[in-house]
Amino acid sequence: MSGAQQTLAILKPHVVKNPFSLSRIKNIILNANFKIVHLKRKTIDLREAEAFYGEHKGKFFYNRLVTFMTSGPCELMILTKENAIQEWRQLMGPTKVFRAQFEAPDSLRGQFGLSDTRNATHGSDSPESAMKEIEIFFPEFRLETVINF
Repeated sequence: MSGAQQTLAILKPHVVKNPFSLSRIKNIILNANFKIVHLKRKTIDLREAEAFYGEHKGKFFYNRLVTFMTSGPCELMILTKENAIQEWRQLMGPTKVFRAQFEAPDSLRGQFGLSDTRNATHGSDSPESAMKEIEIFFPEFRLETVINF
């Protein structure tokens, strides 16, 4: 799978609590030809959430975001395909749910997002972010394991 790129995908707690939504989103991911290299369901702990959202510390939404993301299980995935970061971000739609519902109603956030905090999904915004974010939740992951995927 030469030219493949990896990205971190998170399905947020309100999605994981709804089996129908969770199943629909996973089917959309697979139908978009992403390969799920690693998957784990876990409740993100405070240390992980603080490391993950560290760039937002001090912003008005930081505490709400950390509290929500540690409130229940998330599904954490490493997705791979060519152009994975850009294509996953396009599939997710705009970060702000109100915008997603009007500008990209078929996007994941347009269909499954409830608010800007509960916007259903997360995806890395660059190769550097993907590496950093994957390291937080999948410290055992090594790129060599997917080269011949």
